[in-house]
Amino acid sequence: MEAYRDQYATLFNNGRNVVVIGISVDPDTTLASWAKDEDFPFLFASDPGSRVGKLYGAYDAKNNVDNRSLFVVSPDGRIAYVTKPFKVLTPSAYTELAAIVDSFAPPPKADSTQ
Repeated sequence: MEAYRDQYATLFNNGRNVVVIGISVDPDTTLASWAKDEDFPFLFASDPGSRVGKLYGAYDAKNNVDNRSLFVVSPDGRIAYVTKPFKVLTPSAYTELAAIVDSFAPPPKADSTQ
């Protein structure tokens, strides 16, 4: 998650037309404290019963955790990109993610002051 935070401007257009939600089996109080301490610029959701993880095939029953899957939902509400697991140590994974997110962002408006 730190890589998402550190590359937020590049990966997620600084949040322009993008909502990032990290979902974890951790309690909401733990996630809130961690998010505040680490200054994350996006949302976290607690999935203590792993309902969301199970629905999306991200649940690892052997270890009782949601794995590091990544889903990009397009503006029309459809899942447009999935990677299971997201390879957090592979630089090309971030390049690919940024390209997918950019494909849904409207083009920047022309500067009318010039």
